[in-house]
Amino acid sequence: MSVVADSPPHSSSSDDFATLLEAELDAISDASADPEEVAEGEDGGGDGDEDDCELNFKSVKRRKVELSDDIIETPSSSSQGELAKTSGLSLEKIMCPHPGVYAGMCMRCGQKMDDESGVAFGYIHKNLRLANDEIARVRDKDLKKLLGQRKLYLVLDLDHTLLNSARLLDITVEEGYLHGQGDALPDSLKRSLYRLNWMQMMTKLRPFVHTFLKEASKMFEMYIYTMGERPYALEMAKLLDPGDIYFNSKVIAQGDCTKRHQKGLDVVLGQESAVLILDDTEAVWGKHKENLILMERYHFFSASCKQFGFNCKSLSELRSDESETDGALASVLKSLQRIHSLFFDPMPILSGAQG
Repeated sequence: MSVVADSPPHSSSSDDFATLLEAELDAISDASADPEEVAEGEDGGGDGDEDDCELNFKSVKRRKVELSDDIIETPSSSSQGELAKTSGLSLEKIMCPHPGVYAGMCMRCGQKMDDESGVAFGYIHKNLRLANDEIARVRDKDLKKLLGQRKLYLVLDLDHTLLNSARLLDITVEEGYLHGQGDALPDSLKRSLYRLNWMQMMTKLRPFVHTFLKEASKMFEMYIYTMGERPYALEMAKLLDPGDIYFNSKVIAQGDCTKRHQKGLDVVLGQESAVLILDDTEAVWGKHKENLILMERYHFFSASCKQFGFNCKSLSELRSDESETDGALASVLKSLQRIHSLFFDPMPILSGAQG
């Protein structure tokens, strides 16, 4: 679930953006739960929490946030009141910390704000920006929640890490069998090869990827982070997570980056010290290389080999593929399991040397 503009009206207790954002993050974090737990929650029906965490953006300007008595009665309140009279601003607008901005308007008090303030989180909701203090507060709160669930954060690249895509125009003659339908395709490809006509593209999921995501979701809250465009990123997320269990709104694309040709954890609502990254390209993570586990690139299509200058036949041309049990994703899953175990169950330090 994401913060949406067409949500129903709420009581004044829902007007506090911090509370709404916390509810949003809770919902996003719930998406990383085990599939069995998600299924149980769906069977049990809703309890109204979804309505409480949605936001009616259209009515924010018309509503006023109730300030607590202790804030209003501070010694400086009289001078602030005079400032309010002369400036034409209400007292609550002057005292509002402006934790978030939506479409140029403070999500808490409704005051018009600079659209460039804070950090954009458009992948959560279009035109949403959060102030640095609010980002820090949300990260602290979310980390405490995740640690209570014995989880960390995992940021996943798409291309050459979880899958490989090629334009239909770039499919070679030797790869022509990939255009086959149904029984014409080898069994190994029937559930992992997708022809996306509307994008004029073909995508092959990396072997073991579905098992990898299922097992990793037990240890991590997962994000997708790609340098691809958003429509492509969302389509790949559907192929990887058709049940919308693992990622939900946590799909970060090229347009969400704050620096050109670079990926950064500044747009990830997770504490950097608790984040692991899987990516095949080290250069794009200039500021976060210590968090990176470098992946062996997945080159299924011939076009992928040519892109990186390899003068050899691709896996598709060889009618072969990576191993399910000994491939890159199976290997890195074991590494993630060891890291997770060391983080939450560290080995005791021996008090003295053995004689």
